[in-house]
Amino acid sequence: MATRSVPALLEDIRFLGETQYAIVQAVRALLLQPPFEAPTEEVKYGGILFAAQGVSFCGVFAYQAHVSVEFGQGARISDPFGHLEGAGKGRRHLKLRSIDDLAHKQLAQYLPLALEAARANT
Repeated sequence: MATRSVPALLEDIRFLGETQYAIVQAVRALLLQPPFEAPTEEVKYGGILFAAQGVSFCGVFAYQAHVSVEFGQGARISDPFGHLEGAGKGRRHLKLRSIDDLAHKQLAQYLPLALEAARANT
């Protein structure tokens, strides 16, 4: 089975909706800034998984009504802003319904916390 590329998935997301596409691209832009040091991207489970500093720490998944930013070790994050959703043993996520949600839900502050939580679990 051929591995899907990030550009191919992005084109599929664009067909889903321009808002979802813009949100996914904005999340990717945040991940190109420090402290992530050129993260890797991999298409898996229908979304884009990100790894940095040798650990996978988040994924971005586009749906009809929102984009979900998933943190595999999100339960280890203290959630200083109170925006994380989910109640499982490990995962937490942020649902983004608009570009404004990136700032409103303080995604840029959660990303380094997610990386640190993933690094602490290795």
